[in-house]
Amino acid sequence: MHLRLTFLLILAAATAHAAKPNVLMICVDDLKPTIGCFGDPVAKTPNIDRLAKRGVLFEKAFCNQAVCSPSRNALMTSLRPQTLGIYELSTNFRKAAPDAITMTQHFMAQGYKTEGLGKILHVGHGNTEDAASWSVPPWKPKAKTYVNNESTEVTRPSRTGSDRGWATESAETSDDTYGDGQVALEAVKRLQAAAQKPEQPFFLAVGFIRPHLPFVSPKKYWDLYDPAKLPMPQVTEAPAGAPAYAGQQGGELRQYSDMPTQGPIDGTMTRRLIHGYYAATSYMDAQLGLVLDALDANGLTENTIIVFWGDHGWHLGDHGMWCKHTNYEQAARIPVIVCAPGAPTAVKTSALIETVDIYPTLSDLAGLSAPQALEGKSFASVVKDPTQKARDSVIHVYPRNDLLGRAIRTDRYRFVEWKKAGSSEAPDATELYDYQEDPLETKNLASERPEVVKELAAILATHPEAKPQIKGAGGKGSPKKKKKKK
Repeated sequence: MHLRLTFLLILAAATAHAAKPNVLMICVDDLKPTIGCFGDPVAKTPNIDRLAKRGVLFEKAFCNQAVCSPSRNALMTSLRPQTLGIYELSTNFRKAAPDAITMTQHFMAQGYKTEGLGKILHVGHGNTEDAASWSVPPWKPKAKTYVNNESTEVTRPSRTGSDRGWATESAETSDDTYGDGQVALEAVKRLQAAAQKPEQPFFLAVGFIRPHLPFVSPKKYWDLYDPAKLPMPQVTEAPAGAPAYAGQQGGELRQYSDMPTQGPIDGTMTRRLIHGYYAATSYMDAQLGLVLDALDANGLTENTIIVFWGDHGWHLGDHGMWCKHTNYEQAARIPVIVCAPGAPTAVKTSALIETVDIYPTLSDLAGLSAPQALEGKSFASVVKDPTQKARDSVIHVYPRNDLLGRAIRTDRYRFVEWKKAGSSEAPDATELYDYQEDPLETKNLASERPEVVKELAAILATHPEAKPQIKGAGGKGSPKKKKKKK
């Protein structure tokens, strides 16, 4: 009897431990919702589409800032850029919050093995990895950016000091010649190893860099698209009445050697860039497919929470703009899909969420109590019932010159207030866009709808004032001041 009771207790404990769900987090760089399941009629993204059939697709998800490092800080710490006081690439989040418990640290403390492959936190520009966030050292691919010699026959010095070749490349090569293909193969190995230890729950973060510039991918992904049928920008002017500094001139793109350093991008090059973006997206999608296949093949799917997240959107010539770096819809809206054991499948929700919400949501779905200091709000209730609401509004920011644009996005509107971070002075400028009547943001309506501005400004006032950019080790501090234009 005693032996039998002991056996049952051990079995119960082992079963409880094994029941702890695994987490697979897919992070994608510069991915806007140019994806089939998000309604794009051109995109060839069969693997993201099949992932959406397994879970809940969030149609109104937004980043906290449309640039890599601050967005990824928000993901991993559930602290917004304006709380950390970090709006650029070079300052490590530990400079602002040395005692922050990152999402993967939190899972580690609950017995998870946490592994990071590819780009999760932003590393580079003087910024560094965070060893405390991982059970084992993060893994990075060893791959060249370009394959074709012609892509680098002419190079241009970039702001980081490295020379850059063309903005696009179509190469007759295998998927694993490029970094994302190597990341996918390593993820397959990690999943195979995890399946051999079912008693050990894992948190595997897989970071794909495409479709980040340069838009490089094997030729077979370019061949998926007829360039003549690709969607071209519908609106090529900045919103009427918007402050001139709210937009940008695509400075990141112009560091590539085949791009004009100033002035408009012509129609031929616009089509080439859009083709490259779609091809790079399809290439990344194929790598995601390898990871999902490995999850299924190793019997891990039923007990794994999956979150698919893009760090921010991207301007593809709309408003005459390229790259991210604005508060506009094309830069701020992101793709998010969440799959959880027992949750609904193949459904969409219009619930508003922001990047900082992912950390508490994954904790909630895994049955863990999240740390108290998080700014995000769990939307696990929406994952379980997509008809539920998560937030009435989300907030995101972008700095320009010596100003910070703080944006409130509701179901219908976006309101942006431009002023110095933390200042009690009146705003330098405001913007208001109505996505019900003007989804392409053709006109700033702030002066025409004072009642809406007042309502949204009141929502913004419930948020703490933003901190100025801190100066980090190797950081550059606040952006260089320039003459303001209205």
